[in-house]
Amino acid sequence: MKIDSSIKIAVIGLGYVGLPLAVEFAKENKVVGFDINEERVDELMNCIDRTLETTSEELKEVIKGDSTLVCTTSLGEIKDSNFYIVTVPTPIDAHKNPDLTPVIKATETVAKVLKKGDIVVYESTVYPGCTEEICVPLLENGSGLKFNDGFYCGYSPERINPGDKVHTLTTIKKIISGSTPEIADKIDNIYKSIIKAGTHKASSIKVAEAAKVIENSQRDINIAFVNELALIFDKIGIDTIDVLKAAGTKWNFLPFTPGLVGGHCIGVDPYYLTYKAESVGYNPQVILSGRRINDNMGMVVANKVVKLMIQKGTQIKDSNILLLGITFKENCPDIRNSKVIDVYNELRDFNCNIDVYDPWADSNEVKHEYNIDLKDINDIKNKKYDGIVLAVAHKEFYKLNINDFKNKNTVVYDIKSFLDKDLVDGRL
Repeated sequence: MKIDSSIKIAVIGLGYVGLPLAVEFAKENKVVGFDINEERVDELMNCIDRTLETTSEELKEVIKGDSTLVCTTSLGEIKDSNFYIVTVPTPIDAHKNPDLTPVIKATETVAKVLKKGDIVVYESTVYPGCTEEICVPLLENGSGLKFNDGFYCGYSPERINPGDKVHTLTTIKKIISGSTPEIADKIDNIYKSIIKAGTHKASSIKVAEAAKVIENSQRDINIAFVNELALIFDKIGIDTIDVLKAAGTKWNFLPFTPGLVGGHCIGVDPYYLTYKAESVGYNPQVILSGRRINDNMGMVVANKVVKLMIQKGTQIKDSNILLLGITFKENCPDIRNSKVIDVYNELRDFNCNIDVYDPWADSNEVKHEYNIDLKDINDIKNKKYDGIVLAVAHKEFYKLNINDFKNKNTVVYDIKSFLDKDLVDGRL
């Protein structure tokens, strides 16, 4: 359904979160998408989305067809908007503290064009209190307007799951909040125009912010638990997946599996919560314990691979290893905060030669982010490796015959329990 024609939407940040949002709103309404990346904007205006979260056909419909979506780097293009949605990334820095630089810069940008009566909604993951403590003062200072008088705010956390074509923007229930009850209702009505699954109105902006960070912190802790089980069962000499299958026959056993925990959410969001907890004098032991376990799993995998190679009599220095996958999850091009790089770096410390093959990852992005030259299938198809590590469960890897890459002593390690058990020497 169309929203009130007086609502003029601008989406700030056209990445994995912002673009699907802009496209969905543009199916029924005029939308301006703003991003500082000129190359990204040019690609989108040519109906190319390298994140693969939208299709060329969807983009053509709203950009070339009805012309309801305009993507731009120009501040002037968003000055007539009155409903701003901020969807920029919120990473962590080298010390695992929240890096609010993108949110701050986006907020300062919006402040330059903010007018009386405008609403600014944040979807970026932040800690409880960030919107009102950090963003609101920036909006006030940049615009000269007063909060909840000249302008209003809301928070509606993103729930995008990159690569998931089942749980998409419109089919996932959306949390809504506003700086006043009336503004919460207005924001709720606007989002209801695109969210088929419905909305949940949180009692405050802080509650909505907190809900977001605990969603992924809960998953992080559950994965940390099964990762710790994998370490224990490895020492006992039993297969973790076999144990989980057996335990999973109980109706209320949670189906988590061990693995690397990366990406822009599960491996990051807990640090936003722990940062806030420590700022109010609480030491969050369970959450940080889970983070330590998950952050160390890349090193654990690499060391296990090396030990298995030694057991087969392979000289580790100058050995050749094939690493299958570099993205943070299967069937997705997203390499942000991929923990596969931890496996790569640890093996490099053992002076191994490593070929990385990933049919989903963009070679230029991988080179820029990790200084790794991706191999294509022709580079690896005639080579034999001393070690093969299945790091990401891309569907294309089903078609590979692992035996084609093996010599007589090759170690095959399966992080994702993706390969036939009889083909592997070890798995988490």
